[in-house]
Amino acid sequence: MKAKLLEIWSARSPVERAATIGAAVIVGIVLYAWFVNSADRARTQLRATITVLRAQAAGLEQQATELDRLRAKPPAPASTVDLRAAVQAQIDSAGLSGIVTRMEVRDANHVQVTLGAVAFAEWLALAGVFEAQQIRVESCRVEALSNPGLASVTATLARARP
Repeated sequence: MKAKLLEIWSARSPVERAATIGAAVIVGIVLYAWFVNSADRARTQLRATITVLRAQAAGLEQQATELDRLRAKPPAPASTVDLRAAVQAQIDSAGLSGIVTRMEVRDANHVQVTLGAVAFAEWLALAGVFEAQQIRVESCRVEALSNPGLASVTATLARARP
């Protein structure tokens, strides 16, 4: 193969050889310039990405530190307050005591509450208050009433587990 290529090269005139070498040099220079330009654009894009990734990594480090701090914190003591009384107090403070149709104590850690006609937004706010007081909504049934925005809610509330 090498001999064949040398034979073909030797058969060319000096002008053809110079033109071929010149064309090869020009193609080489163009390819090199294209490669350098492409590498420079990629480097610029990667620099921007690295900045974003470093910021995300710092945020994750802060979250990991906070998680470690929270895990090291002793669990909140179990509430000794009667669950029914705590639920009733939250309902009273929300001004919804007049729409409670039934409140049944299932056991020391569970209470079932039925609200007759409550605005759905008020129910969501009350559920958030329960969550803040470490009372979780274990199950809930919401039925839309004929009046827009009103619903009948039956919920089983339980003490949050430590």
